[in-house]
Amino acid sequence: MMIDERVGAFIDSLDRGNTPFLDEIEKNAIEMQVPVIRRSMQSLIKFLLALLKPRDILEVGTAVGFSALLMSEYGPKDCHITTIEKYEKRIPVAKENFRRSGREQQITLLAGDAAEILRELEGPYDMIFMDAAKGQYIHFLPEVMRLLAPGGLLLSDNVLQDGDIIESRFAVTRRNRTIHSRMREYLYALKHTPGLQTVILPVGDGAALTTKTEGQV
Repeated sequence: MMIDERVGAFIDSLDRGNTPFLDEIEKNAIEMQVPVIRRSMQSLIKFLLALLKPRDILEVGTAVGFSALLMSEYGPKDCHITTIEKYEKRIPVAKENFRRSGREQQITLLAGDAAEILRELEGPYDMIFMDAAKGQYIHFLPEVMRLLAPGGLLLSDNVLQDGDIIESRFAVTRRNRTIHSRMREYLYALKHTPGLQTVILPVGDGAALTTKTEGQV
């Protein structure tokens, strides 16, 4: 946890919760050991959707479709979500969840490698939610910035890696060192690229909110 566990539990206890269908999807995902966004990140997304009212949303990393369904439920009624997933076993589960929710026309799932799919998209997107393989964020960034509308929002999840991001790479387990160094590179790029403004928040496992100014990046 990025904050005291008791404080986090108290904040989460104030949340009004989601629809029964979303609760079902979340419960099933947890039982299948599929990662879903944490309650604090869910609250942040719902707040940002209410504030920004994005019409065109791109998600990198569908999993079983929970976050895409959350955005379709709490975003503008006429918003459209394009979501990308590579893991073959999760794609049919996500499609079935979209079908059951009646959101098939509102959510477009693109199956395949995000690095290839991003190059083919035209955009622009008012909001982009980055929640894929953490070691790939830095590689996706150039295309994501191309696709993001001026003044749009890039929301990146899991950027603090349960606190490991502040540790020396030698204090991190060997198998996580590449992800650790790439995430540090990603956060540095978000904070130091001209034309970008980024704030990093200790929400959930860390959230980076980035916008780009007109005509930049």
